[in-house]
Amino acid sequence: MIITQTPLRISLAGGGTDLAAYYAEREGFVVSTAIDKFVYVIVKERFDDQIYLNYMKKEIRTHVAEIEHELIREAMRMTGVDRGVEVTLLSDIPSEGAGLGSSSSFTVGLLNAFHIYCGEQVTAEQLAREACQIEIELLGKPIGKQDQYIAAYGGLRSFRFRRDEGVDVERVALGAKQLRDLDARLHLFFTGRTRKADVILTEQKARTGDRSAELDGIKELASGVAPALERGDYDRLGEILHRNWELKRQLASGISDPSLDEMYELARAHGALGGKICGAGGGGFLLVYCPIERSERLEKGMRDYRAMPFRLEPDGSKVIFNYRRDTWK
Repeated sequence: MIITQTPLRISLAGGGTDLAAYYAEREGFVVSTAIDKFVYVIVKERFDDQIYLNYMKKEIRTHVAEIEHELIREAMRMTGVDRGVEVTLLSDIPSEGAGLGSSSSFTVGLLNAFHIYCGEQVTAEQLAREACQIEIELLGKPIGKQDQYIAAYGGLRSFRFRRDEGVDVERVALGAKQLRDLDARLHLFFTGRTRKADVILTEQKARTGDRSAELDGIKELASGVAPALERGDYDRLGEILHRNWELKRQLASGISDPSLDEMYELARAHGALGGKICGAGGGGFLLVYCPIERSERLEKGMRDYRAMPFRLEPDGSKVIFNYRRDTWK
């Protein structure tokens, strides 16, 4: 039996520049962090050759090609697992439409579990690259590459997406106390609804050429995140988030709406310096930055919205249980 734990993420700045429609021409740059909310993949050998799958549905299949869950199907194909397994997917939060990158986290976690099941330990780079291949190339999802990379690597990192499809990964150099200081200033509030990211991202992808100026601005803002954090200027992150959100909401029509704007302005009126709807937008979680001395005021002002406590997570996808017995096959 193999169990992998893979973190969800919050993107701090640069989202949208990780789409191929942008970085193939101008290079992309994103700063993102893993958080201590996870998805779990359990892979267990079966005594027969059937494939049992447990998620929101239950599937019992004889052949991989029959599997409806496309991420499980393609991860099995890529790693060569083709029979005699039971796979279970679990998540700390609703696994669809929350804006925290759960789809890519599941893909990375599945690949990690299946590689270990086959007796192979692979790098974070390989996990991220293969997850991108599954989601973007094989399944044709209109998404970028940041989610797969932060799920695989974990921590607080910057990613440069090069024109040649390479990805440069760097850790933002903060010590333990600095990370705790940053933790205390970041808050997540549930908007009360989830959404389908594909619709928003399809429009955003199609409009990338028309929104190059906004995306250039978003990339420039992202480049300022690590320097500000490393010198302890945390409030600068709040300003970057606010400006990033003003630019991001221009990228596609479904990213925000009057009710989300009202929620965001409520947070700003009660002490937040900036924020953004996580992921593609349209629902899920609102991330805000608030100075510590204003946090009580923020919590009171946002009492009608469910807050989700979280911490920054240092690790990427990892195996948390691996018990191998003599096989009967």
